Amino acid sequence: MLRTVNVHLELALGGRTNMVFSMTPAVGATIATERLEFQLDGVSQQSSEILDLHSGRLQVFETERGTLTVDYDLEVVGRSEPAPINELDLITYLRPSRYAQSDSLTPVARSEFRGLSGYVLVQAISDWVFENLAYVPGSSQPTDGATRTLTSRQGVCRDFAHVTIAFLRAMEIPARMVSVYAPGLVPMDFHAVTEAYVDGVWWVIDSTRLAPRTTLLRIATGRDAADTAWLTSSWTDLSVGVMSLTVTADELPFDDGYQRVELG
Repeated sequence: MLRTVNVHLELALGGRTNMVFSMTPAVGATIATERLEFQLDGVSQQSSEILDLHSGRLQVFETERGTLTVDYDLEVVGRSEPAPINELDLITYLRPSRYAQSDSLTPVARSEFRGLSGYVLVQAISDWVFENLAYVPGSSQPTDGATRTLTSRQGVCRDFAHVTIAFLRAMEIPARMVSVYAPGLVPMDFHAVTEAYVDGVWWVIDSTRLAPRTTLLRIATGRDAADTAWLTSSWTDLSVGVMSLTVTADELPFDDGYQRVELG
């Protein structure tokens, strides 16, 4: 499988800014070609790379006021190895987190999914989220978590993932968020999905069902959107003026949402 990524961003920075980008594939992807360039008002900016806890590649640098442009081109061949199993992860990803308030949603989860277990439970939760939430671009705020999304019954991919994760954790299944590039996604954007731990494997679950899971390319992995945002900045305000993403694969297989798939 050949997957290609092309990203162009233009950001308006109000002053000196500390930038942390998470937009390159995690360690383990077989990269054929890769070009990442940052420019502030036409002047190249040098970044350093830091690995996070799950070998996500963070690009970090400080820059000044102005217009920052980001250009990223990538080709990845084949699929990555399955996610390694870490006993600490199985504890961490059972705990409530900022955007996946599994403790608040435990009564709802137990009422809806009582008597189910294992991958049958995972699929039932994914089905419920898909059937009961509406995918509506622009309908949610960056601070919305699973409880607010469940009340509004609408959101985007991160909101679908937060509700899925919260229900899974409430039912004692370790679950985490993964930011991905998603060939075939409409509308095209950075995408968020869920990994659920069942029978010794991290299975990828996409409750939006907007892209085939076998083509997804891992960027970052964490508790929720707080750990997987494509950009984190501090010291000043910024705004996104232009965001253009094109992600393709040489094949887009059918995905009915019911096969067991590992993220690769």
